[in-house]
Amino acid sequence: MNLFDEPDDHAIGRSRGGLSTKIHALVDGKGRPLVLLVAPGQGGDAPMFTHLIDQLKINRAGPGRPRTRPDRVRGDKAYSSRAIRTHLRNRGIVAVIPQPSDQIGHRKRRGSTGGRPPAFDKEDYKGRNVVERNFNIFKQWRALATRYDKLALTYRGGAVLRAVSIWLTALGDTP
Repeated sequence: MNLFDEPDDHAIGRSRGGLSTKIHALVDGKGRPLVLLVAPGQGGDAPMFTHLIDQLKINRAGPGRPRTRPDRVRGDKAYSSRAIRTHLRNRGIVAVIPQPSDQIGHRKRRGSTGGRPPAFDKEDYKGRNVVERNFNIFKQWRALATRYDKLALTYRGGAVLRAVSIWLTALGDTP
């Protein structure tokens, strides 16, 4: 996924509320954005997950290549798929993702062939609200809440600008 090419649909999609755009984000444990991508509003969260993880690069304090693998990923039920869990397991990343009730039901219906449920740490999952609070901070900026921009690159540029302001506030000595 090239972040500098304008998508054909300008990342505008028709959802129940009309035309909309969805911001996909990876944030650190303190709610500071690390990766931002935009997609059409009717698109799902799970298909964008691998693009988000692939864009992650965190510079080290000393010499060396940037980190591309977080210790753990906290996600909501939209990211609970076998493909995502396998992708994370292959990269050595702990998945803290609850299972939707329909997946639990399907596994129970299959009996012993349904397999073992994936590991889930309820205490660790309580930290996922950091992501929701981050989106709340993003949407306080009217340009991101309403999307008046025609081009997806311009809209993503506004999201990156807001991310920079969040980082400056977090790293600065004044509130």
